[in-house]
Amino acid sequence: MLAGFLLLLLHTAVDGESTCSYQDVLNYLNLTKNNELYSMTRPVKDYTHPTQVSLEVLLYAILDVVKIDQTFVPYVWIFTKWQNEHIYWNPNDFCGIKTVSLPAEILWKPDIIIEEMTEKDKAPLSPHLTIDSNGLVHVQDDQVLVSTCRMHIFKFPFDIQSCKLSFKSVVHSVSEIQLVRHLNSSQATEWSREVMRTQYEWLFINLTVTNKTVSMFDFQQDVMIYTITMKRRSLLYIVNFILPILFFFLLDLASFLISDSGGEKLSFKVTVLLAVTVMQLILNDILPSSSDRIPLIALYCIGIFALMMLSLLETILVMYLMEKVSASEDNNSRGEKKLTHCACICDVSSDGTPTELQKGSISQLKEESHAEELREVLEMLAVLLNSRKEEAKPEYWTRIFSG
Repeated sequence: MLAGFLLLLLHTAVDGESTCSYQDVLNYLNLTKNNELYSMTRPVKDYTHPTQVSLEVLLYAILDVVKIDQTFVPYVWIFTKWQNEHIYWNPNDFCGIKTVSLPAEILWKPDIIIEEMTEKDKAPLSPHLTIDSNGLVHVQDDQVLVSTCRMHIFKFPFDIQSCKLSFKSVVHSVSEIQLVRHLNSSQATEWSREVMRTQYEWLFINLTVTNKTVSMFDFQQDVMIYTITMKRRSLLYIVNFILPILFFFLLDLASFLISDSGGEKLSFKVTVLLAVTVMQLILNDILPSSSDRIPLIALYCIGIFALMMLSLLETILVMYLMEKVSASEDNNSRGEKKLTHCACICDVSSDGTPTELQKGSISQLKEESHAEELREVLEMLAVLLNSRKEEAKPEYWTRIFSG
């Protein structure tokens, strides 16, 4: 009787000092480096049962949106979990251990890819995964994705872009892997806003989640699509691009107050036109060349450029007409001087005494009537000369616009 009581106390003391480790669980499950029984195939006991993979994506940051290359660079958190039917243990048998972390290469993982991805994430994936006592496997990865995204830039810089991330299996059909989610679109949007760290030049609007089944190579696959909708912050483009072009146009209108007599007005207009051309070259470097429609901002620049070009042509035409008027006035003044010189030679002095030319002419004609006729002719020439001088400029403009 005493011996039995001592044995019971010894057994109780040994049990109280017993310890458990994660390795004990792995040894119990035969999950060791030398045993890869469960790591090669889809973890189901009946192959006709599909594996449901829960996939949740949260947007952590918007790093870049390259308009020229039409690529989208987000930083996302991807949470996946699935049921491994070969894994189970009783936590009470292992000191209450409910979860165990182990290297990711030991167990089978679903081959989920993103269709739009163009570059692999340079950062390494999470090296570990977590298994629960009921066989649920958890994997959490944070990735910087470089994916394609078709940009709609017709309303640039007031545009709203929607970029998609389509998750699907590489080789498994819908009868083998089914993608499910537990968060709806509104919940995913709220969680993404809470964890969002940076948005670059964009304003995150929402994150929508949709499921669909597509036919790929004669078998159907389950696809989960996360659509990220964002709006561009347009204030910087308004201040640095739209307003300067408008100011250049106002300067061009103000140049009408500059005198047309010199070449300053023409050179000023050409300088302003070249400034708008430089702004158009900058716009060409910003917008992608693959756009199907001409953006409104490009039409805005073309319209401003066309109006300034017409203004420049108008200035050139006015300066040309003014040069023609100046040349005509020079010719008229030279002709007036010649006629005035002739009239002075042939004019008669105020006291009625004839000039030397008149005396020579009278002496040759020897008739007083001839001198009277000559005086009348000179008076008519003087009247014609004065009328030509007064109507020279209107006669030139009338000829230009009527002919």
